[in-house]
Amino acid sequence: MTNEITYAIQDYYPADLAHCYGCGKNNEQGLKLRTGWSQEQTLTIYTPRPEHTAIPGFVYGGLLASLIDCHGTGSASLALHRKNGHEPEDGAESPRFVTASLEVKYIKPTPQNTPLKAFGTVNEVHPKKFNVNVEVYANEEVVATGLVVAAKMPDSFGG
Repeated sequence: MTNEITYAIQDYYPADLAHCYGCGKNNEQGLKLRTGWSQEQTLTIYTPRPEHTAIPGFVYGGLLASLIDCHGTGSASLALHRKNGHEPEDGAESPRFVTASLEVKYIKPTPQNTPLKAFGTVNEVHPKKFNVNVEVYANEEVVATGLVVAAKMPDSFGG
């Protein structure tokens, strides 16, 4: 189901900065979360694996936090990329963000074996900082919400 996003910003992260456990395309054991546009919101779709279990039948909350975190930084990257006149499908190298803060609220237990859809709304608060409000859905119900403050990755992080 993760293939529903044709053009994801993470596909265009610089190779030396694409190792994140959550969204890095170069992390073999990682989640490989992918974030793209869905109308004017951002979207990440992920189906939890069996090892993401909290108790039988329900997803571990840390996975939801990771989903919100990487969706937030990916959403900020999409927003800045668009502001700079690009879309993921044009192949231009995308900007990278790091998490300045992460707030997660668990609304209800999240069922296992169900695709999760994270939708984000991005607001620029500074030329190098974005707030991303995230809602995570399972079976059309909100199971978690979050606020990610994403900061443009400093050049010193590059390899």
